Amino acid sequence: MVLSLLYYHVHGDDHLQHFSKAKREVGNEGCDLFQGRWVSDVSYPLYNSSQCSFVEREFTCIQNGRPDQFYLKFRWQPTACSLTRFNGGDFLKRYRGKSIMFVGDSLSLNQWQSLTCMLHTAVPDADYTLVRAGDLSTFTFPEYNVKVMFSRNAFLVDTIATPAGRVLKLDSIESGKLWKGIDFLIFNTWHWWLHTGRKQPWDLIQEGNVTYKDMDRLDAYEKGLNTWAKWVDTNVDQTKTRVFFQGVSPDHNNASDWRDSTAKTCEGQTQPVAGPQYPAGPHPAEKVVERVLHSMSFPVYLLNVTTLSQLRKDGHPSVYGHGGHKDMDCSHWCLAGVPDTWNELLYAALIQR
Repeated sequence: MVLSLLYYHVHGDDHLQHFSKAKREVGNEGCDLFQGRWVSDVSYPLYNSSQCSFVEREFTCIQNGRPDQFYLKFRWQPTACSLTRFNGGDFLKRYRGKSIMFVGDSLSLNQWQSLTCMLHTAVPDADYTLVRAGDLSTFTFPEYNVKVMFSRNAFLVDTIATPAGRVLKLDSIESGKLWKGIDFLIFNTWHWWLHTGRKQPWDLIQEGNVTYKDMDRLDAYEKGLNTWAKWVDTNVDQTKTRVFFQGVSPDHNNASDWRDSTAKTCEGQTQPVAGPQYPAGPHPAEKVVERVLHSMSFPVYLLNVTTLSQLRKDGHPSVYGHGGHKDMDCSHWCLAGVPDTWNELLYAALIQR
C-alpha cells in the first residue's frame, strides 16, 4: 500500500476543525500514521543500545539496571496500514551526501541519539566520526557522506546575557544562521518553557521593547513559535530543504495536570496504555503547535508523536536514567525505545514523498 502522508499545512476559519477533517480524508485515501495503537512484537527492539557507546547514559535504561524488558517489545501499528520498517542501510544510501539536523532540547537529543544508533547498528562495519563542539554535535558516516547533527537550542528563539540578567527574547532568532543550507531540519521545543526556580534558564522575557518578569508560559511558547515560523517562512527554500516539527513529547509526571511535576506516575510502569487515546486528552502545547503550523506558508511536516508517546508511560527511564530513586525521569525516553518509532515515522515521511 502506498502511504498517503499528511503535511501539516491546512487552511480554514476553524483550524482545529479543518485539521481533523484533513486527517480523516488522509485516512480514507491511505493512512494516517499517527492514529493507531501499540502492539506486541517480539522482533523489537530494532537494535541493542549496548552496541552504541556514544548514547548518553541517562537513556541506556537496561545498562542502568532496569530489570524488565517488556517495554522493548512493542511496535506502533497505525489503524489503516503498516508502518514501514526502518532500514538503516537504505537510509544512508538514499540520502548520500545529505545533512540532517535536529534542533531543540534534550528530547531532540533523545531522537538524534536514537537515529544515530539505528544507523550505526544497521551498518556496524562502516566508519563514523562524532564531533561535539559547544552546542553542536555532528555524527558523520564518511562512506556515505551523511551528517546527522544535533543543535542544542531549548527555545529556538534567543536567550542573551545582559546587565539586568538573562533575557529570553521572544522575537529574536539569530541562532537560525546555523540552520541554513541543511537538507532536513527537525525542530522541537517545549519542556524548558515550563521551568521555574533554579531550573529556569532566564530571568526576564522581552518582546519588542517591552520586558516582563514573567508571563503565561503557553502564551510565551506561542509567541516564540510564531517567531520561529516567520523565520522558516522567510529563510528556508522549500525546493532544497524539508522541515519537520517533532510535535510535543509528553512527560508523565502527573497524567491529570501537565503543570504538576511532583507525582512520579511513570515509576514501575511496564506496559503501554491500552487503546488509541490517552485518558487525559490532548496536550495543551499540542494545540499551540497546530495553530502555529497552520499559520505558515512553508509546508512543515508535523511528526505528530504526542498521542502515541502519551500511551507509553512505560518508556521513560524512571529511576533507571541517572541512577537513583531521588532522580526520577518521566520526561526523557529509554533507548532503545519510543524515539525509535519517532524515527520510523520520520523515515516513512522521507521515503514516501
